[in-house]
Amino acid sequence: MGLRLTLHKKKSKAKATTSSCNANNNASSSTSSGSPRSPFTPKGRTREEELKDVFRHFDLDNDGKISALELRRYFNSIGEILSQEEAQEVIDELDSDKDGMLEFQDFVKLMDNTKDEDLKKVFEMFEHEKGSGRITPRGLQRAFNRLGDSKSFKECKAMIQVYDADGDGELDFNEFHQMMVV
Repeated sequence: MGLRLTLHKKKSKAKATTSSCNANNNASSSTSSGSPRSPFTPKGRTREEELKDVFRHFDLDNDGKISALELRRYFNSIGEILSQEEAQEVIDELDSDKDGMLEFQDFVKLMDNTKDEDLKKVFEMFEHEKGSGRITPRGLQRAFNRLGDSKSFKECKAMIQVYDADGDGELDFNEFHQMMVV
């Protein structure tokens, strides 16, 4: 299974937040029934089916819920130490019925939050000036060059134009998000 989920603690508290996941959680393609499917998911499997498999991996006692202990055991198995308090804080942040455990729908929120945070990091890599909240053609060109893929300014301008909803010649995060989920 290709699951790798890491949590990073905020400096102000010992609160854990998600930041990285290779749980194949990109829902950019779909099955013929219209259900989202990861590009890494075998044909015929939806993203939900894939996430249920991952959920079962966490749910060691098969009770349909992930406890703080089960969350800790997973992180220990990948070499990351997570205290009982930190694990419970992660759960409490997403626990919709406030029973102190993650049900499947809470787990889906955890995976979706991880995907959004990862997308923000990618967006920041393409920003021309850090913190500007904008991807310019020049910033896109520099990012491609750093990745070893030379693009002309004109090519980068054309790429941005396709997703530039407000016509300002730059991409904000919402426009970038739309580009990435298509």
